[in-house]
Amino acid sequence: MTSKIGEVDQGGLEAVSTVDRVPSLTGVRALAAMLVVGTHAAYTTGKYTHGFAGLVYSRMEIGVPIFFVLSGYLLFGPWVKAAAAGAPAPSVRRYAWHRVRRIMPAYVVTVLVAYAIYHFRDGGPNPGHTWWGLFRNLTLTQIYTDNYGFALLHQGLTQMWSLAVEVAFYVALPVLAYLLLVVFCRRRWQPRLLLAGLGGLALISPAWMVLVHTTDFLPDGAKLWLPGYLVWFLGGMLLTVLAALGVRCYWFAAVPLAVICYVIVSTPIGGEPQTSPYGLAQALVKMAFYTVIATLVVAPLALGGGGTARRPADGGWYSRLLASRPMVWLGEISYEIFLVHLVVMEVAMTEVLHWHVYTGSMPGLFVTTMVLSIPVAWLLHRFTRVRS
Repeated sequence: MTSKIGEVDQGGLEAVSTVDRVPSLTGVRALAAMLVVGTHAAYTTGKYTHGFAGLVYSRMEIGVPIFFVLSGYLLFGPWVKAAAAGAPAPSVRRYAWHRVRRIMPAYVVTVLVAYAIYHFRDGGPNPGHTWWGLFRNLTLTQIYTDNYGFALLHQGLTQMWSLAVEVAFYVALPVLAYLLLVVFCRRRWQPRLLLAGLGGLALISPAWMVLVHTTDFLPDGAKLWLPGYLVWFLGGMLLTVLAALGVRCYWFAAVPLAVICYVIVSTPIGGEPQTSPYGLAQALVKMAFYTVIATLVVAPLALGGGGTARRPADGGWYSRLLASRPMVWLGEISYEIFLVHLVVMEVAMTEVLHWHVYTGSMPGLFVTTMVLSIPVAWLLHRFTRVRS
C-alpha cells in the first residue's frame, strides 16, 4: 500500500518506503539522523567540553525535535483533513496497527542484536544488560523508572529514550485529536479554535518542566516523558493546520531564522551539553528554542515549499537539496541509521579507529560511523520493512 503525505502510516523517526510522498520530507529525515549521529560522535570523542564549539556540537541533538515535528505533522494530518472535509475520522485500529508494524520489527531486531553483542563485549558499566532490562527495552518502557541511568540504561541503546517518547505520542495522538476536534471544536471545522487548542496544549510542556524541576515525587526519568516534549510534536501539528488553511512558508525566511536560533541556544542560555539541563530556566529556554528551530526546518517543506514527487524543486535550493536522490535514499533508511548507529559507533571507535573514549576526531568518528552504519541500516531496512 502506498501512502500519501499525511496518511497514518508515515511518521517521524521511522523511515517510509513509499512512492507517493513529498521527497524533501523524506530527505529531511536524513538530515535529522545525521545530526543525531553527529552529536553522539562529539560526545564520544569528548568534544562536548570544548567551550562554545562543544555546545554547538551538543545542540546537534536538534535532530530529535525535527523527527518529533515530522511525526506531529504527518500523523495529525489525516484527522485535520477529515475534519476540514467533513469526513469520518481515521480508524484508530488501522492507525495503531500501522504504527506497530512500522517501528517494531527493526527495533526488536536491533535490541536483540545489541544485547547479544554486549553479552560478549565489555564496554564498561551497562546496568540495563539484564533480563529485566531486555524486557523493558523491548517494550519501550525503560524510561518509566527512577534512577534510569543506573537502572535500565543499556549501552548502544541510550538513544532509544526518544523512541519511547515517540511511541507515547502515538498512544496519545488519537486522544488529543478527539479532544481537539470533537470536544473542543464540536465536530466542526473551526481552524482558529483548533489553533487555540494547540496553543493551550503547548502549555503542558513548560508546566511539566516546572513540575519535574521543583518537586521530587516523580521518578527522575520523568524528565524524559512525553509531557516535557509534547510541544515539539505540537509544532508539527500546527503545521498541519496551517497547511489546511493554505498558509505558505519559504526557506529564505525560515532557514536563516532557524540558524540564528541555533546559534543563540548554543550558548550557556540553553544549559549544559546534555539532554536535560539541570536548571529550570535553561530547560525552558532550550525547549522553546528547539521547538522554533525544528518547526522552521520543516515548515518550508510542509507549507507549500516542499514540492511533490513530480515537482521536487518548488521550494528553492533547500527543497531541491533535501529532495535529491542521495538525501531521499538516506531518508528512507534514516530510522534504521538511528537505531544502529550507537552500537556501530562503539565498534568503530575501538576496533576500527583504535581510539580511547573521549579522544579522537569528531568528524573522523562521524564519517566512519556513517560509512559503517549505512550498509547495516540498509540490510535492516531491507529485511524488516513493511511491504505492500
